[in-house]
Amino acid sequence: VQVVESGGGLVQAGGSLRLSCSVTGLTFDDYMMGWFRQAPGKELEGVASITWRGGTTYYSDSVKGRFTISRENAKNTLYLKMDGLKPEETAMSYCAAVLWAPFMTTAEALGASSYNYWGQGTQVTVSS
Repeated sequence: VQVVESGGGLVQAGGSLRLSCSVTGLTFDDYMMGWFRQAPGKELEGVASITWRGGTTYYSDSVKGRFTISRENAKNTLYLKMDGLKPEETAMSYCAAVLWAPFMTTAEALGASSYNYWGQGTQVTVSS
């Protein structure tokens, strides 16, 4: 299984970025996908996740209303559109996958321990 993130970079505060995550080696449609981030000196944080057909999305309170997660199953690709970025959101962003299971709670959907396939990350830097 290969999980490869792209789209990170340097952006000014208030700006936008769109991250992409390409996945190979598994049946993408069967997997719940999530975005996580880790700022320097901080723990890994669940940002957003999306169920196998995109019918349900989950967001952390800190990004709700500013970030949008989506997926294109035909292309085995996950996206995260980030608007209104803040300097404190400078972090390494990771994409992760877990075989979808019903009745997943929000905590489980945004919990790093739920996921078993991870990418190497893409850096997001927000300047003030």
